[in-house]
Amino acid sequence: MAPFGIAGIAVLLLAAPAPAFAVTALVPHRAVYDLQLQDATEQSGISNMYGRMVYEFNGSACAGYTVSFRFVTKVDSGEEVRTTDQQTTTFEDPHGSFRFLTRSFTDDKLEKEVRGTAQETDKGLAVDLAAPQKRAIELTRALFPTEHMLDVIERARKGEKLFEARVFDGSDSGDKSMLTTTVIGAEQKAGADGQDRDADKAGTLAKSPYWPVTIAYFEDHSVGDTTPTYRMTFKLYENGVTRDLTLDYGDFVLTGKLAKLDLFKQDDCKTEQK
Repeated sequence: MAPFGIAGIAVLLLAAPAPAFAVTALVPHRAVYDLQLQDATEQSGISNMYGRMVYEFNGSACAGYTVSFRFVTKVDSGEEVRTTDQQTTTFEDPHGSFRFLTRSFTDDKLEKEVRGTAQETDKGLAVDLAAPQKRAIELTRALFPTEHMLDVIERARKGEKLFEARVFDGSDSGDKSMLTTTVIGAEQKAGADGQDRDADKAGTLAKSPYWPVTIAYFEDHSVGDTTPTYRMTFKLYENGVTRDLTLDYGDFVLTGKLAKLDLFKQDDCKTEQK
């Protein structure tokens, strides 16, 4: 499964920063989400699934952004229960480069490691993979995850409802980018939909307005195919915090409710508006 970057979260820096970096301040924070199976097809082989996701975000536009992400689930097939554990760390610096490391475990056994760097070039992205095997790859220009999130927030502020972007986050085997379609709903307040079960876990943000956002991810070769590889829906605050997640992988769907949120002190660094 791909990391939140969501939303998804779960949830990027250019050599020449885009305006979003100058006007949007993302708050450093640690968010914990409780995961539950919402739906699964017979083809998925899943009778039950639950777990926890921990997302920690730190840094600033001038120092760079660090993300630590852990996604642990218990998967019940009806015959056996397996524990999956995905651990990801990334760093995006202010000079258009991105470092990524993901380790995936099943029942405490390391199944896969993906590690490398991506650097913006005049032609696109130069990806230097160290694992699972050493490779040098040239890709079309793409946004990194935090840059994409900043773009979503800026477009939401402007009232835009739909846009497409190419995103590289180092997931899967770290050798490709994904095409995304983002749908942004009208700004809302907690309780407006009558089903705001995790709003009380947002602390000082509980009464703050948010945007409902859905991001669909498509394989690059799936031009003309209307079925995304996966889809994330979440409620997005202006400072980058997300809650009330839905992670749709096609054969199964997970919900992620915010269980705990810790806001950290923001960096004092200031960026000049362009």
